[in-house]
Amino acid sequence: MVGVLQWVLREMDMRYHKLAQAGTRNINEYNARLESREGATEKKLPKLVVFIDELADLMMLAPDETQGAITRLAQLSRATGIHLVIATQRPSVEVVTGIIKANFPARIAFAVASNTDSRVILDQPGAERLLGRGDMLFQAPDAPAPIRLQGTYVSESEILSLVTYWQSFIPSTSLASTAAGGIPDVITGGVPLVQIPLWYGMQAQEDKDPLLDEAIDLSRRQGRASVSMLQRRLRIGYTRASRLVETMQEKGVIAGQPGPLGYEILDYGQAAPPVDG
Repeated sequence: MVGVLQWVLREMDMRYHKLAQAGTRNINEYNARLESREGATEKKLPKLVVFIDELADLMMLAPDETQGAITRLAQLSRATGIHLVIATQRPSVEVVTGIIKANFPARIAFAVASNTDSRVILDQPGAERLLGRGDMLFQAPDAPAPIRLQGTYVSESEILSLVTYWQSFIPSTSLASTAAGGIPDVITGGVPLVQIPLWYGMQAQEDKDPLLDEAIDLSRRQGRASVSMLQRRLRIGYTRASRLVETMQEKGVIAGQPGPLGYEILDYGQAAPPVDG
């Protein structure tokens, strides 16, 4: 995911280069100038929205790179038509740092466990008294206080209908390439549904978690494996620990089903099984 943020940063820099060449200040002026110019061969720049579903996982994997990329994008990307939406289920100061929070003036808080979590999001208590099920507080950049709103429930069937509707426009729509190259989310006829070339360079890096060898060695020494044990001993989150367990299952290191003490070790490698006693 950090590689994706680096790609977005390159896209933003290239867009700023295009704006400077055209003598415009933002993407709206740039696209309007292209429309008014007769015989222009360049296509208008599309707007991009970057969604980060779980910021906590990124901050655990690469905190410095993540914070630097998000901060720079939040400060500079709006003029180039790139917008950020970040979300987390763990609004702690380690995840939503002061630098990140300062660059996101528009915030939404759903029901949280304590007023401390509410202060991290909104700089004031209140979210801990929300009722859940879409009950939320919205803090606008220009508002002195948050307002209470009700988020609507969107079912799986509605999401599928919406995605199918927008996908129906793809064959008949000419999409503009991004400044950094490539057309995001393009599905061409006769091509398997795979990610755009941006992802291929990251595939080898994401195939192996840097903590995998340590997790395997730890599990072999303990004589068992579990998500909670990896979380505690490696000091990582639940999502990453679960992925490590799944990877060890795929490699045949541990059993596919957990026992009363966790997952049984099937492959001890060169290490001898621990002796009880």
